[in-house]
Amino acid sequence: MEKHSMAKKGKKKDSENQSLELVETVGKTPETAVLLLRSPEEDILIKACEATHAFAEKGDEDKFFLLELGALEPLCQLITHTNKLIKRYAFMALGSMVINDEVKTVLKNIDIIQSLIDNLSPEEEPVVHEHATLCLACLSVDFVHKVQIFAKDGLPPLIELLTSTDPDVQKNSLEVIFNLLEHYPCRTTAHALGVITALLELLNSEYPVIQQLTLETLQSVTTDRDSRDQFREEQGFEKIMDILNDSELNDLHAEALNIVSNCLIDTESVLLIHKDGGLIRLLNFLLVPSEPEIQSNAIKCIARVAQMSENRQLLHEQNVEKILVELLSEEDINIKTSACQAVTAMSFLRASIERIRELGAVPAVVEALHSESPELIMLATELLSNITYNNHLGIWAVFQAGGHRLLVQQLSASCPRTVANTTSIIGNMAQKLGIRNSLLAHGAMRALVEPLKSRDTVILVNVTLCVSLLACDLDARAELQSAGGLPPLVSLLRSNHREVLHNTCMAVTACARDESLAVEMCRYGALEILQEINLSFNRQSAVSKQAMVSLLNTNLSVKYSLLGHLESTDVIGDDFYDAGKARAGQRVLTLAELYKEPVGQYRPVLLINTSPEQKNDSQSESPEQKPWKMVEDAVLQSLIRKVKESILLKEDQHEQYTALARLVSEAMGGEVEREKLHEFTWVLHISELKSQLQSNVIPIGFIKKGIYCHRALLFKFLADSIGLSCTLVSGDYNRAWNEVLLFNQKPSIIPDECYLPPTRYIIDLMHQPGHLLENNSPAAVKYQTI
Repeated sequence: MEKHSMAKKGKKKDSENQSLELVETVGKTPETAVLLLRSPEEDILIKACEATHAFAEKGDEDKFFLLELGALEPLCQLITHTNKLIKRYAFMALGSMVINDEVKTVLKNIDIIQSLIDNLSPEEEPVVHEHATLCLACLSVDFVHKVQIFAKDGLPPLIELLTSTDPDVQKNSLEVIFNLLEHYPCRTTAHALGVITALLELLNSEYPVIQQLTLETLQSVTTDRDSRDQFREEQGFEKIMDILNDSELNDLHAEALNIVSNCLIDTESVLLIHKDGGLIRLLNFLLVPSEPEIQSNAIKCIARVAQMSENRQLLHEQNVEKILVELLSEEDINIKTSACQAVTAMSFLRASIERIRELGAVPAVVEALHSESPELIMLATELLSNITYNNHLGIWAVFQAGGHRLLVQQLSASCPRTVANTTSIIGNMAQKLGIRNSLLAHGAMRALVEPLKSRDTVILVNVTLCVSLLACDLDARAELQSAGGLPPLVSLLRSNHREVLHNTCMAVTACARDESLAVEMCRYGALEILQEINLSFNRQSAVSKQAMVSLLNTNLSVKYSLLGHLESTDVIGDDFYDAGKARAGQRVLTLAELYKEPVGQYRPVLLINTSPEQKNDSQSESPEQKPWKMVEDAVLQSLIRKVKESILLKEDQHEQYTALARLVSEAMGGEVEREKLHEFTWVLHISELKSQLQSNVIPIGFIKKGIYCHRALLFKFLADSIGLSCTLVSGDYNRAWNEVLLFNQKPSIIPDECYLPPTRYIIDLMHQPGHLLENNSPAAVKYQTI
């Protein structure tokens, strides 16, 4: 028993001797130290952690070597050890290693966040806090770890550590909090955890780096509205202004001005800056030479103040425009950008716009369009948009500075706001004819095609207005067509935005002045879309109706079917056809489609055709598609010759209309008494023609027994062929009539100053051919209706 006991003691002594020997060799090689990090004995672990820390402190290469030896994983486990010494040295070793970039990368893949947060409790030693926060500072740069730290309630203990007496702990905690505030939920809840109070206290730190970090963190916090409210309640705004008023703290002025800029979003802060001469202090930063960053931030503050209309007048009275315009010519890009932002804010005051222009700002702003900074270009275009809006002098100032050339180039910018501003300026400038021509000469119309494809509503409102203005020019319309601008323009007719639709309709109307453009727009479905719009109570307008009419003017057959009315200026010619009134929303078939329809009981399609017999090219047609042909209308050709030989020679216009009416009547079966109209066998005659021609399309000259609709069409065509003015109006139940304007008395017997307006008549082609029925008279109404 005693031997056994002694034996035990002997074994224990041997074990202790071996441990001591291992401990003595720990510090000799890093391999041994890393190996012993997995030892079960606490004394060895303490020495191993201490040795690992010592190796890590030597240099960056040693940190990476320890990583390759696998030191990171056991260290991450040891920071949760119950032995405080082991925990301390493990944290110190880990904190030393984590500075290395490769170590940071590997550490991101280890689940260590919760362990680090658990060691932020007040019971832990400051050295543990220091290295735990150092590790969190490295990890919190990554967005995923920001979310994890916030989700695991890491923010409250970090805010508590801001009151630590250890400056390293304060600095590291500030870095973590600054990183976390980039995560929106973190930013909106931080103020409720007392972060602002702690941060304001740290402004009194004796360490500049802590003051700097504190201001940067406050800058992030004050982007939140609730945080700004608490910031003001705790006199934070006044403390920042105290820093700005202290010239010895000029190294903190740039960050302090950023905080002021954030706060000036709120009216309450603007009122505070008026108090105690804060605004004058800001203006002094612009006047007194200082660091570019400080000057730039001060200008941003002025820009924020100028966002409120009541402050613009105050700044205008301080002649702030003069200072800002001078700063537009600064070499520093940040100062120039901030100055442009402030001038833009001031330009919403009419008096300021005139002052800005008089000070010669326009050339400097136009010059900014050459910049490589997208932000500066965007601000410059916004300012030019304000300067040219309803401002004749502003428009010419931009033009004289060569702005039109550079603006056309900006239409291809990647920034949507820049494109929106640019199209706004071009729209303002295009209202001047001389400038419009210069814009077109620099390729403005072609450059507008790409913005037409944008999904940005502001861009679309502006670019469609530009197209409508520039399309007044013949060459511009051709350029738009060749550049492929018509398809996106037509597609914008489907827009539900009222202003986009309004401007698009104006652009379509302008483009439809050219028949080729109108035909192409119809091919893209413009006519059908406009029909749909004009049937909608909410979407229709005078402009949409005008756009539809402008397209229809190039296709009188469709116009007559849809509107049932042709003006005296609508001169019909070959290939005109009357397919009858189209129902609301119904598509009007083409002549080729109508030819291919089977013969039936449908209303006949009346065709005007004076050309020799034509047959379509059917080489590529399938067997199911029969070729169609236009039959020569010899009778119509004969009527044209007769009209030109007899009626055209008459000098009296009244006689011309009467003679033409009688000629039409004779060609269509002669006079028909109203009471015997039912005996007039025109229906049978039309059916026979359909059967004879094997088509629903009937040339007008083939009809020997015609009624109102047939005679009115023939009258309109023959009148147009000799330059006689008349309309064609479609009524119900095959009724149609022609309206003419005639003077009741010969103009020669009436003095010029006593001219009477002409009277509108409906000319009788059925019952008393050539008889004129005064419009709206009982006789005229009877002729128009059953």
